[in-house]
Amino acid sequence: MKKLVLFGLLLFLGVTLTAQNKNAKATIEVDGICMMCKDRIEKASIKTKGVKSAVWNLNSHELSLIYDERKTNLTAIQESITAVGHDTPDMIATDEAYASVHPCCKYRDQDVKDHQEN
Repeated sequence: MKKLVLFGLLLFLGVTLTAQNKNAKATIEVDGICMMCKDRIEKASIKTKGVKSAVWNLNSHELSLIYDERKTNLTAIQESITAVGHDTPDMIATDEAYASVHPCCKYRDQDVKDHQEN
């Protein structure tokens, strides 16, 4: 009986300890236009405690992340990104944060988008 209880306890601990991944991977869409945007998005992500890797693709606008789920989550990472002026599908940067980005990075402005595509 002791062995069965001990086995059950070890099984329970094993399941709870592996519930959070220290190398979780995720992809988030983040609005941006240029290499300055890339630098800003990646730096904001990396500065979030628990983020190990952040690479934003200029063409697809996808941010590939590796992070420790025990220390952070996608909401916290997106909050860091929106704080520097970039939108995600789930969160929108404040007008003040968006105003702080360089004029060539104004991804909400159709004239700037058109200029970048030419």
